[in-house]
Amino acid sequence: MSTISVVVKHQGKKYDVDVDTSATGDVFKYQLYSLTGVEPDRQKVLLKGSQLKDDTDMSKVGLKPGQMIMMMGTPGEDGGAIARPTEKVKFIEDMTEAEAAQQAGATPAGLQNSGNTCYLNSTLQVLRSIPELNDALKSYKGEQSTLDPTAQLRNLYDMMSKTQEGIPPLGFLHALRVTYPQFAERERDGQGFAQQDAEEAWSQILTQLKQKLKIPEGDAAKDASFIDKYMGLELTSVLECDEPGAKEAGEEPKTTKDRLLKLNCHIDGHTNHLRDGIVNGLVEKLEKKSEVLDREATYTKRSQISRLPKYLTVHFMRFFWKREVQKKAKIMRKVTFPLELDVVEFCTDELRKALIPVRDKVREVRKEEHDIERARKRRKMNPIDGENAQESTPSSSMDKKKDEKKPSGGDVEMTTDETFKTDAEFEAEKEAEVLAAKKELYSLINQDLLKDEGANQSGLYELRGVITHQGASADSGHYTAYVKKTGIKDPVTGKVGEEDGKWWWFNDDKVSEVEVEKITALAGGGESHSALVLLYRAIPLPSADGTQ
Repeated sequence: MSTISVVVKHQGKKYDVDVDTSATGDVFKYQLYSLTGVEPDRQKVLLKGSQLKDDTDMSKVGLKPGQMIMMMGTPGEDGGAIARPTEKVKFIEDMTEAEAAQQAGATPAGLQNSGNTCYLNSTLQVLRSIPELNDALKSYKGEQSTLDPTAQLRNLYDMMSKTQEGIPPLGFLHALRVTYPQFAERERDGQGFAQQDAEEAWSQILTQLKQKLKIPEGDAAKDASFIDKYMGLELTSVLECDEPGAKEAGEEPKTTKDRLLKLNCHIDGHTNHLRDGIVNGLVEKLEKKSEVLDREATYTKRSQISRLPKYLTVHFMRFFWKREVQKKAKIMRKVTFPLELDVVEFCTDELRKALIPVRDKVREVRKEEHDIERARKRRKMNPIDGENAQESTPSSSMDKKKDEKKPSGGDVEMTTDETFKTDAEFEAEKEAEVLAAKKELYSLINQDLLKDEGANQSGLYELRGVITHQGASADSGHYTAYVKKTGIKDPVTGKVGEEDGKWWWFNDDKVSEVEVEKITALAGGGESHSALVLLYRAIPLPSADGTQ
């Protein structure tokens, strides 16, 4: 360890300090804390006219033996004393099972396979990733019967929140089979229950929750369906006869509105990406009787999205009935999907008009934040060059004044009124610009969408959950689920920290952590795990004060 002895001056006193040049600025600040009682976050240490940052590499600041360093700052209200924790520290081995399960970063509970129930386990894990659903279930006061799937789902999620072990979802499974007998179907040999389609389980569970799970809707006399509010999308469709004779006879196109709980991705020989499949699903050919022609005719139904929910379900139509083998065969084609989905192009003109300004502003803010972070990383890699470069750059107004004062003969007139921004000042200015941009973003949100708490206000979605299938048919193979990890929630402030980008993989009762590359590899192309159901969530937008 290499050290350099310097002198730190603070409030008229001088302190001899040995600086570890292999450490960072925060280590040096803690040394000063032990000498002055001024907490690190209240210190202002000046080096070469700029403020020392916590992540500054001390080997690159050019310290010399005996150098005088200025420090400003005063201790907090407690005088810098270390306070005793208000709550008794409790170690993990002393916690109950429920307490350990609720700790930050704890591995979530898995679900035991009760015999071909992986389709249900994977569905339940992805649904559980919706925090608003969990909150609504806790308030559910409906039937307290063992045959009520909604009550049983509430009880199951409550049990899962209090353990890290795999548990069997027997109560919910029984209620589901009684309500929907298709899930009680037996194997052909009668030995146990048959495998089922996870998408069918997803759809039937949402149908049941749509009927039973109600939430207060402002001043409305009637409560709203949770599923309709947070997961229901609306399609506006135009049905028109393809034959010119129908139009000539006066047949008008018919416009209808339909409420759905999922967006289908139709897969054919030209489908390579999720977008291709969604486009296929929004145009449909059908045969029906034409009243004006008085015979069967071909019609085209074109649909556009007129309402986007906060949580969007996308279903890959991978299974079809194969008559010769009498089972649901699987389309193996590889179809890629994005971690962030832009659905603005699929919307009606009216909805697009409301979404585009917000979406474009989101991208602008992201670019500014990315530029700030990139500059911060450059300064971290080479703090001296970063500080000198910044200090040598006057504000644009100063540049203009300087140019105006240049004599025509080419000689430069010396000025004394130029001001230079320090690295900290420049960064603060940029962050203020981003904050102002976020406030402007909020002001761009359509007022009708702003009132709809369960709607998407930007047209952008982030992927939060995936149900996968491995095998050649819906009635066999294996289902698993992937759920994106959430940031750790501060128990005091309630603020959720940044996410680490990793995912939980739920393989029945086995739960493990995986990198995002595992998710992007679920596009299919064979009998290996391929995405069947995607759960997207509307990206979070800033509030009126510019905070998230």
